[in-house]
Amino acid sequence: MVRLLGPQDRLLTTLERQYPLVEVHVRGNDITISGEPDQVADAQRLVEELLQMVRNGQELTPVEVSSSARILERDRGGVGPAELLSQAILTARGKSIRPKTMGQKQYVDAIDHNTIVFGIGPAGTGKTYLAMAKAVQALQRKEVNRIILTRPAVEAGERLGYLPGTLTDKIDPYLRPLYDALNEMMDPEIVPKLLAAGTIEVAPLAYMRGRTLNDSFIVLDEAQNTTPEQMKMFLTRLGFNSKMVVTGDITQVDLPMGISGLQVVSRILDRVDNIHFATLTSDDVVRHTLVGRIVDAYTKYDQEQMAKRQRDDAARGAGGGQVSERDRRYRASRR
Repeated sequence: MVRLLGPQDRLLTTLERQYPLVEVHVRGNDITISGEPDQVADAQRLVEELLQMVRNGQELTPVEVSSSARILERDRGGVGPAELLSQAILTARGKSIRPKTMGQKQYVDAIDHNTIVFGIGPAGTGKTYLAMAKAVQALQRKEVNRIILTRPAVEAGERLGYLPGTLTDKIDPYLRPLYDALNEMMDPEIVPKLLAAGTIEVAPLAYMRGRTLNDSFIVLDEAQNTTPEQMKMFLTRLGFNSKMVVTGDITQVDLPMGISGLQVVSRILDRVDNIHFATLTSDDVVRHTLVGRIVDAYTKYDQEQMAKRQRDDAARGAGGGQVSERDRRYRASRR
């Protein structure tokens, strides 16, 4: 019961928030649900699914409760969340890494069934984390001989200028998130040995030119900061018995000018067989609940700004005015 309700009944509060017309009372090991009949039935089924997840050894968080409620609402009579979300990708340092939302489950399944997968979505949706978990799983199962992790070395809206140290010292700050994720998924004492042996390689995207990557699981992170030319270069590095996952958030482009390669590639490769585009949304955010609301607020703001620009362009067009170069670049970046 403690695992079901969470500390300070946090999960119970989340359940009541999902079904506002329902009252849930807990006494000992008994749960009583009362209120509007349809919502009572939905809440009962959700509690049963959560109980099964607890019996399966899964640690519940508010994310799992909310996600399970959405799964039950969208797929009545189908496979329940206890079955959909119970399969762990790997267990590392006493913690199971598994998809926590339906969108994440579809993303992980796409990685299993396709050679190249694009994971596109806002911050906190687990795009890179799940891709790296699948890469570690593939290495442990000896499905590949090495893991290659890469990302473009682009600052987030700042210019850091000259950085002291060797070339590795200059590049490491950009690649630090990838090292952090590796240390969470593997024994930190083993990671340096695998890096030294070349079994795991973490490198900036600029180092990929001219290579053919065979028997590898390759992850490109922060792909929204690639140019179209860089994206083409990276995708054509694919060798035999290899798999690629490309992740990024097209709403957070840090390129100083020009169009993101991640925005262009979906129009070029959308219909190519064995390439899958997985789109994650604010429903798949597994960080603090505020992150999902922040993503939604910024999405609404961007839509309002786009609509305003279109109205201004239409007004200038009616008056015979010319569209500025700045407006043309903005519209191109949002396509």
